[in-house]
Amino acid sequence: MSAESMPEPIPEPGAQEPGRRGRGRRRKPRGAGRRALLATAWTAAGVLVLGGAGAGYLYFKLNGNLHSVDINQVLGKDRPTKVDNGSENILVLGSDTRAGSNRKLGGGTDDGSARSDTAMIVHVYQGHKKAAVVSVPRDTLVDRPACTDAKGATHPAANSVMFNEAYSTGGAACAVKSVESLTGIRMDHYLEVDFAGFQKLIDELGGVPVTTTRAIADPQSHLDLKAGTHTLDGQQALGLVRTRHGVGDGSDLGRIQLQQAFVKALLGQVKNVGVFSDPKKLYDLADTATKAVTTDSDLGSVNSLVDFADGLKGIDARHMTMVTMPVRYDPADPNRVLLEKSKARLVWDALKNDRPIPVSATKGTATGQADGVVSG
Repeated sequence: MSAESMPEPIPEPGAQEPGRRGRGRRRKPRGAGRRALLATAWTAAGVLVLGGAGAGYLYFKLNGNLHSVDINQVLGKDRPTKVDNGSENILVLGSDTRAGSNRKLGGGTDDGSARSDTAMIVHVYQGHKKAAVVSVPRDTLVDRPACTDAKGATHPAANSVMFNEAYSTGGAACAVKSVESLTGIRMDHYLEVDFAGFQKLIDELGGVPVTTTRAIADPQSHLDLKAGTHTLDGQQALGLVRTRHGVGDGSDLGRIQLQQAFVKALLGQVKNVGVFSDPKKLYDLADTATKAVTTDSDLGSVNSLVDFADGLKGIDARHMTMVTMPVRYDPADPNRVLLEKSKARLVWDALKNDRPIPVSATKGTATGQADGVVSG
């Protein structure tokens, strides 16, 4: 591998994590099979864009893979006003359902229930050449609004509950409602990914190159990497985005930093895969990608997803800003974090007005001490 193509190192452990305060030593064990991430959605979109011209007669098959939720109908009109400035906002969730093939990938219950252990707000700027990604720590204590789920059941509001409780309570619609209440920003689209599909997709892509600036060892996530450059297979990639104890202070915030670094590496790999010369590989990727995602109904067909992804294909890792929502550790519970409201307002205002997120918005906030350990 040439020096120019060498992956950048992933963040170095050191910052505090969400839900853990004090000397950066908060370590609360979590179920192993919980982490999916934005990368799968971006990959699904990228694969479909690459295959759009050649997959025509297979669209009916691929359409049958997709699952969608009619967010607009469920939420109705009680939502933030859509800002018509050419930008788009997408909520991407990684769910840890224990149903089906996900069950064998991790611990926890196997009753088919799910939580959203990864949440990212993706803001695509006007012109669709740049994007900002804001990761929302799952351990953030928030006031969840009353919401209605996709089956029509209503759920009362709740105060000071973990952010990811919204999804486990009312599914996608409740998660979107909570994010819109938290940010004051309307979500134009919703994408959900599962980690079983994520793992398979990485394998079908031929792995993803990353560089670690230090060794990462975490038996809980089955990850053991020496410092240096690696091409991660699906299991290793899943271990990397799940690990809490292999680097930094063992925090969820630190895990978010690893996820963000891996997303950038994955974006680069998707662009480098030569699927046009291998129709079977193209189909396998598209088949896995469409099975791995659940979307809002506006994206609930292959044609719609291709059109959507086509508008994103000009964005690469160099033009993507990734931050964690400004939080601080909860003085009452070291395993939870609280929103830094004034700093978070700087983030939301920037996105609403289609402006870059100011550096001051995240300066001095809890980070999880894993920055600089991995790069792609």
